[in-house]
Amino acid sequence: MRSAILGAGSWGTALASVLAGKGYPTVLWGRDPAVVEAVALRHENPRYLPGIPLPPSLGATTDMGRALEGAELVVLAVPSHALRQVAIESKRLVHAGVPIVSCAKGIEVDSLMTMNEVLEDVLPVPLHPYLCFLGGPSFAKEVARGLPTAVTIAGRWERVARQVQEAFHTKTFRPYTSSDIVGCEIGGCVKNVVAISAGLSDGMGFGANARAALITRGLAEISRLAVKKGANPLTLSGLAGLGDLVLTCSSELSRNRTVGFGIGQGKTAEQVQKELGQVAEGVRNARSVHALANRLSVYMPISTAVYGMLYEGVPAKTAVGDLLGKETKSELAG
Repeated sequence: MRSAILGAGSWGTALASVLAGKGYPTVLWGRDPAVVEAVALRHENPRYLPGIPLPPSLGATTDMGRALEGAELVVLAVPSHALRQVAIESKRLVHAGVPIVSCAKGIEVDSLMTMNEVLEDVLPVPLHPYLCFLGGPSFAKEVARGLPTAVTIAGRWERVARQVQEAFHTKTFRPYTSSDIVGCEIGGCVKNVVAISAGLSDGMGFGANARAALITRGLAEISRLAVKKGANPLTLSGLAGLGDLVLTCSSELSRNRTVGFGIGQGKTAEQVQKELGQVAEGVRNARSVHALANRLSVYMPISTAVYGMLYEGVPAKTAVGDLLGKETKSELAG
């Protein structure tokens, strides 16, 4: 199966490595000539996955047309804020009947559309049934190293989701299928915001009890928003919900947790992101999640606190104090 991966960051490179490692002719597309050249000639992505060897058969190019030529599987592995533009650039180059897999986790700031809604807004209608969405607990570095990983492939058509599942399935990369696109997308997006709060808590030295509380109450927020958008609540107890949330909130590999941790130790979000050198989706997600929750009248106090801290200048201690000082209630009341 000839595969094209659009996006040469850590996640795009890791997924390209999975597909190329299975023997599929695979081409990675990126805008940075230095990254593309390193992948093509040195079989390494020194900027995003330094020290991890890539399959020698993996190709790389800055020419999107070349990457998509004859592609039987297209993977969109760009940050959420870049997805619309990449979809616009690629829509005339993708053939009908080809599965298109989005890995972006976010809600578009201006439109408040999920990534599925963005793609359906941009791509021709005949391509819509072939859209799938990959989510779940998966750090790119571990996937690229061949460490065991399980993910969810959500798609409108089970036949297409199964086709994508088979393409990615290896001895160490295990995809499950789902028909709940909304649940997978909301879970993948909002967990980034909750992870900032968990990192903040750890950075301020609040301990494991506080982190567990934030994960649990954060999951309740994610579920409320997802169900309001039409998701199956059971999806949020699976890989794309609880699984992704626990991983992102508890690991030092998480960029979003790292942002929160840095803020908890007195740094600004800008300082931490500059040190990371990569996108922490939760910073942007905090704004769109806050706006969507307000539009849909969904109670999301943790997300609101993170938004206030990032965009309204609320001090970290004040944000935490506001959360702890909220009126007590039944756990199941919200």
